[in-house]
Amino acid sequence: MTQPLPPSRDAGQSAGFKGRCPRCGEGKLFSGYIALAPRCTVCGLDYSFADSADGPAVFVMLIAGFIVLGTALYVDATYEPPLLLLAAIFLPLMAVVSLGLIRPLKGWLIAAQYRNKAEQGQLER
Repeated sequence: MTQPLPPSRDAGQSAGFKGRCPRCGEGKLFSGYIALAPRCTVCGLDYSFADSADGPAVFVMLIAGFIVLGTALYVDATYEPPLLLLAAIFLPLMAVVSLGLIRPLKGWLIAAQYRNKAEQGQLER
């Protein structure tokens, strides 16, 4: 097992956007498209602490919804195309934008958890 590395400035949340380990910035964070790897192959950081839950999906819905739906409403109000044409253009666009945002946002949230040492909340007794 390798020695734990201190977090560096460049291996923080920008590494998460790139899908890299939040500690070393070199190893892969994901084993699939959005499936988290069990540990970093370079520094050995165990990713069991990472639980992004529904956070990435919420951010994707807010960002993609604002961009795509706002554009669709603008196009509809300005040019008044048929509804089928709007659906044919903006439904695939919504899928592309959503799939393009989910992985970087999930990596960013996991890197933020690592950097801020976020843990499960506990009640004091």
